[in-house]
Amino acid sequence: MTSRHIAIDLGASSGRVALGTLEGGKLHVEIIHRFPNGGVPVRGRLYWDILGLWREVLHGLKLAAQHGEIVSVGVNSWAVDYGLLDEHGDLLNTVHHYRSARLNGVMERVRADLSDEAIYSATGIQFLPFNTLYQLAAERPDHLARAHRLLMVPDLFHFWLCGNAVTERSNASSTQFFDPRTGDWARSLLDALNIPASLLPTILEAGSDLGHLLPEVAELTDLRGVRVILPATHDTASAVAAVPAEGDNWAYISSGTWSLVGIETPQPIINARTLAENLTNEAGIAGTTRLLKNVMGLWIVQQCNEVWKLDYGELYAQAAKVASGPLIDPDSARFLPPGADMPQRVQDACRAAGQPVPHTPAEITRCVLDSLAVRCAQVLDTLEAVSGQRIETVHVVGGGSQIGLLNQRIADASGRAVVAGPVEATLTGNLLVQALGQNDVAALRSVVRASSELRQYTPQASASQPFFRERTYAD
Repeated sequence: MTSRHIAIDLGASSGRVALGTLEGGKLHVEIIHRFPNGGVPVRGRLYWDILGLWREVLHGLKLAAQHGEIVSVGVNSWAVDYGLLDEHGDLLNTVHHYRSARLNGVMERVRADLSDEAIYSATGIQFLPFNTLYQLAAERPDHLARAHRLLMVPDLFHFWLCGNAVTERSNASSTQFFDPRTGDWARSLLDALNIPASLLPTILEAGSDLGHLLPEVAELTDLRGVRVILPATHDTASAVAAVPAEGDNWAYISSGTWSLVGIETPQPIINARTLAENLTNEAGIAGTTRLLKNVMGLWIVQQCNEVWKLDYGELYAQAAKVASGPLIDPDSARFLPPGADMPQRVQDACRAAGQPVPHTPAEITRCVLDSLAVRCAQVLDTLEAVSGQRIETVHVVGGGSQIGLLNQRIADASGRAVVAGPVEATLTGNLLVQALGQNDVAALRSVVRASSELRQYTPQASASQPFFRERTYAD
């Protein structure tokens, strides 16, 4: 049998509407519509153009309707950001961007009021300044008083598609007010911060059926009889669902603007060691936990290239010709904000560490990619140590899986085999959960292996392990 499904993938820099056709144990993914995304600065704050994204989604759905009978549609997006609705279901204000300056100092204030141990023991989530917990703590009290419901970004789009205001477990788990042990909201934590838990919707599992498209949406898009099915709505959870792994002893890197470095575990691991390492326990499909760490990904190169305006393929090819040199700490707070001065920030970090200063785009890019590889290798070692789970193979999925230099350096730095692909992991995971559900993960990943072109990288004997293991970098 053949079935067709639509995946809507909203990323921090772009969005896609894709058609997935499942036939004969293979999935064919066709991107129907692409559109840009990014922060909109207004009076020192940063926002998402959420209504512009909705317009693009409707357009993409209308294009997809031309490809024959569609079974279902589902949305995934980046994590942590949300919309507030009033009692009538209307959006109260626009959606804040997680890189907005409104969050400056908020995490530190909350952590001063509540101990790290109290927050982490309740949630098991990595401390990041843009977590939803701190975003709510930054809200004006009158805004929260007028709000009736909080919906994470993909849940907001599902609400607009079908009228069902719920949240899905993987994205709920990213907020830092979800209890991974109970599978419910960490209500006592919210009470301690005077954040009304009544705002929070029911949590459902990936694969849940939310019902048909609203009549007005069906009319606008020419989609009839289409159901809305929850994928793993956190884009990383969808990407990990599409990791083409077999057996045990593997880790993943969802490689894009961020590098999400992690393993799958049957239960959350929340203890003093994972707190000290600032690891996060986020929900995956089929009741699994994604024990991982957010590492800065290609964001630094992307911001540099906003200045250079170079072809990425050529940029990476030129970087591969540059000898390894300085290293930076890609997770330094100095690299978090956007800005045209990103190349200068990389140079300043090298200068501060007493290392050679890269000058050309190729040299700066090589510095960043080597640094990302080192950081990923460090996190892999930490995950192995805290879990007791041996990591032999690293699966790199997402856009970064196309960068041969980066994948080879991850293999060299970690001393582990790297398997790269699929590129469209998030779309693939979204579509397969819609089509097959989440209960038979082995069958789902078998389809991924049958449908994907994978590339293998092995650690090179010529790579200087002391360079990666002994070199240090400074903030």
